Amino acid sequence: MHYRLYYWTGIQGRGEFVRLALEDAGAAYTDVAREDGDDAIQPFLDGDRDGARPFAPPFLVAGDLIVAQVANILQFLGPRLDLVPEGEAARLQALQLQLTIADLVTEVHDSHHPIASAAYYEDQKDAAKHRAADLRERRLPKFLGYFEQVVAQGDGHALGVHSYVDLSLFQIVRGLDYAYPKAMQALAQKIPQLRRLEARVAERPNIAAYLASERRLAFNTNGIFRHYPELDGGIAAGN
Repeated sequence: MHYRLYYWTGIQGRGEFVRLALEDAGAAYTDVAREDGDDAIQPFLDGDRDGARPFAPPFLVAGDLIVAQVANILQFLGPRLDLVPEGEAARLQALQLQLTIADLVTEVHDSHHPIASAAYYEDQKDAAKHRAADLRERRLPKFLGYFEQVVAQGDGHALGVHSYVDLSLFQIVRGLDYAYPKAMQALAQKIPQLRRLEARVAERPNIAAYLASERRLAFNTNGIFRHYPELDGGIAAGN
């Protein structure tokens, strides 16, 4: 199967979670908008293509199928790329974890755009400072503490063996390191399992090659994980 991934150019964004799975598995795929431009996405959003109509990218075209939403795409790809254990219980657990990751991604995005996604960051900076402080002080310790326990119970993996969830947790940690380096440094001693998982994923041959390639775009202040120094900071003791 040759997959066609549709996501906006210039950013990692939510498409990166799918890209990591395809790269790790050595799957044949085309990153369509990077070759044909963002205009290639619009006909699908307008319903001008056969198949399920996506609301927004990322979405994946696999033969006659159009699959949208990150967690849904990874649930579809997992068995096909050998990135999820066999069995209904394991696959439901993988989906559950990926949906929880999606919740965290939304909170990270909303920390710099708490009022309106379509408005400039500069127009909501004061509100962003309050939202980012809550993310650092309360939400990151809660989310990362949960995933730390999950990985510990999985003997160093989210599901006991390597899976697409491990790849997504890698992306979460890398993204937060870029966006909130001071906060992540303050949490470092509380997430040793996640740190070891991040290091192992980075050393996987296909991932290492991808990270060193031009296909891996750098984090920037147009994506989900954005570094604004005024939003970063330490975390109070006890969190």
